Amino acid sequence: MVGKDLFPHDLSIVAILKNEGHYLKEWLDYHLLAGVDHFYLYDNESSDDQAEVVKPYIEAGLVDYIPFPGKAMQYAAYNDAVKNFKFQSRYMAFIDGDEFIFPKTNRSVVEVVDEILSANFNAAGLAINWQLFGSNGQETADYSRGVLERFTRRAKTDWSDQCPQGHLAGNIHVKIIANPRMITFINNPHFVNYYEGFFSVNENGGIVQTHDNIPVTASKIVLNHYYTKSLEEWLIKQNRGRSDINVTYTNDWYDFYNRNEELDDGILKYRAARAENFSLEDNEQRLKQVINVLPKTLSAYASGEIFSLRTAMICRALSNYLQEKCPNDSSLWKIYEETSLAAIIKSSYAINLNASLVSNQLLIQNVTNVRLLINELPTLLSLPYPIVKELRTACLNILPQLIEIMRQFCMMDHYVRYNHVYEILKLGADNFVEGKRLTVDS
Repeated sequence: MVGKDLFPHDLSIVAILKNEGHYLKEWLDYHLLAGVDHFYLYDNESSDDQAEVVKPYIEAGLVDYIPFPGKAMQYAAYNDAVKNFKFQSRYMAFIDGDEFIFPKTNRSVVEVVDEILSANFNAAGLAINWQLFGSNGQETADYSRGVLERFTRRAKTDWSDQCPQGHLAGNIHVKIIANPRMITFINNPHFVNYYEGFFSVNENGGIVQTHDNIPVTASKIVLNHYYTKSLEEWLIKQNRGRSDINVTYTNDWYDFYNRNEELDDGILKYRAARAENFSLEDNEQRLKQVINVLPKTLSAYASGEIFSLRTAMICRALSNYLQEKCPNDSSLWKIYEETSLAAIIKSSYAINLNASLVSNQLLIQNVTNVRLLINELPTLLSLPYPIVKELRTACLNILPQLIEIMRQFCMMDHYVRYNHVYEILKLGADNFVEGKRLTVDS
């Protein structure tokens, strides 16, 4: 188990936003109260004051704000966040600007997620059911009040029906909070793909392997989804279009999702209760914490201990992160980064991928860690350290074992891919000089 103190952020939200200026402050402040400590926000060609609203949060170190133009860019944004920031956050939540994560107790989101995922070694993410809120009969927008205050009526907890596109929809849909280092790719806003052997679970620990969780589970944590808001706001949303696919909303979508059957103001009570004892963790204090933990972790390696390959990779990424955040000590972080590379090499040699000798759980963990390493090679092999050549040799040592595992379990697409990587690595160290990068499909 990787210590949480090695991560600059405990829980981050990844979201792609367009013209959310009216709503963004409430959304950010609420999630900070709920225990989120960082946001990766992708700006999809906003033309309102969204950038100005988020500016104080950027200056406070709470938000990475990333311009991300184009049509239907949601999946690209999610995959970009996983690729570039997976070692910076212990968990990532993939939600929209009209969705609010709502634990049904006064605990933080992270406390709930930790409790649920800790019960199953193979659980890499939590699937949270929607609770869809309607217009409350409001036709015009009232931006003087927040979304949570204005819209307090929703569909019945387990509501679902055939949507205008012809498939079953409603509160059965989920969104995911996941360990981003276990994610291979994302091609659905309601579902992520993990390394083999890992999956999402619902709040009761049941395995969720699609974009739906049926029956709906909503006693511990839900995702309040303010899909329509008022009719005026819906028409603005309709004109803006969808972020996941290049399709325009039609009027029957409003009729379908404008559900107001039940009164539910629980999230307002949760927000008030969280605000009573809230204190935002100082980012400088969090930074000092990881600065202190990193050398202590690496000293275990220096004293001869072999720790997990994943821990070594996290230390390497943290060293690189600190070079950016604390440039005055850049030479120190480079030493730590090179030491982390040595730990990666040593840890890789200690891994056993023999399916006949290793327990199933340990084999899944080892295979996942090696695949995570191979997928990081574009970054690692471009680093300006002499030890990178030794890393290449270590990968040449471990790859045949990984390839054999892929063959044994008939994972032929991975078998071909890793054979390809192996052949490229054999070309020689001269191909991996600073500025050149190997492309590895994840």
